Parts: sequence; C-alpha cells; structure tokens
Amino acid sequence: MSIALIIVDIQNDYFPNGNMELSNPEKAATNAAKVLEWFRQNHKDNIFHVQHIAGDPALGFFLPGTVGAEIHETVQPLETESIITKHFPNSFLKTELESKLRESGVTKVVVLGMMTHMCIDATVRAAVDLGFETTLIEDACATLELSYNGKVVPAEQVHHAFVGALNGMYCAVESTEDFLQKTNKS
Repeated sequence: MSIALIIVDIQNDYFPNGNMELSNPEKAATNAAKVLEWFRQNHKDNIFHVQHIAGDPALGFFLPGTVGAEIHETVQPLETESIITKHFPNSFLKTELESKLRESGVTKVVVLGMMTHMCIDATVRAAVDLGFETTLIEDACATLELSYNGKVVPAEQVHHAFVGALNGMYCAVESTEDFLQKTNKS
C-alpha cells in the first residue's frame, strides 16, 4: 500500500492580513508542517501541494499572480514535490491529482489544509468516492466563522461539525500527534 500527502490550500490569503483570514491558521499550518516533514523523511515521492487559483476575480482572494495566492512559507514545496493547481473546492476536479496518485500506485491519502468546511470537505469526499483510503489530520486544518439568515456559527463549531460528519463514514480522523505516533510505530 502506497500512501500520499495532500496539502490543500495553505496559502497566504488565509493568514493574518490576507484577503480571507481564517481562525488560527498558524496552528493548523504548524501541524501541517510536522506531517509534511514526516512525509519528506518517509514518503518523499508522494507529496502533493494543492494551490487554489481563483478563476473569477470576484472571489476576492487567491487571485493569480498575487502574494495571497502563494503557498505559505510553513509548507513551502521543495522543487521535487508536485504542485497541483485547482480552480474548484474539490482538489480532484479538473486537475491531474488523481492521475498522479494512480501513477504512483497510491491507495491511501492523508489530507490536511484549509478551509475545513469547503475544500477539505470536498477533497476528502472526492478521495473516498475515487476509492482512496483516506485519513484527515483535523488539527492541521482551519476554517472561519460562517453565518446565514442572521445565525452565526463560530469557526470552532464549523470545524467540528464538518470533521464530525466526515469521521468514520468517509475517513479516519486523527490529530497530528496521533498520526505521527502511530506511523512512527509501524
């Protein structure tokens, strides 16, 4: 069984002073960097950085050619690591991610990144639908407060609701520490 890391949208616009600041992106990115380092030491050929580039300027963030669209320094790709450019929440939709995973014989993926309620949710569900055994590193993800019809849902509740919905039926959910402890034992 071959395993791969999919790092979704850890980009500058999600950090302080970015155009779509999330809640606690630094903590998520720090944990993502720990998982990335483990993959660099153990599965360096199966690291995929996914970078969202806005297809429509009305989105207001991840605009082509901006600093905000660049991958954040905490998980900066090495020259040997794949960068997948996407224009939709689902990292597999109209990208080469699936074909690259299949070419590498990958059967299991580890997903982390930003935003939990949007691109992480869409990517995890797609990965499972495509037949990949999937693990979500929940504390290496971040999201933001949402609202509708005058109701406000705090970022932490948004995160837990989406992770809770994915847990078990779609994927295994683990913390960074649990993932690293488990993989270091095997």
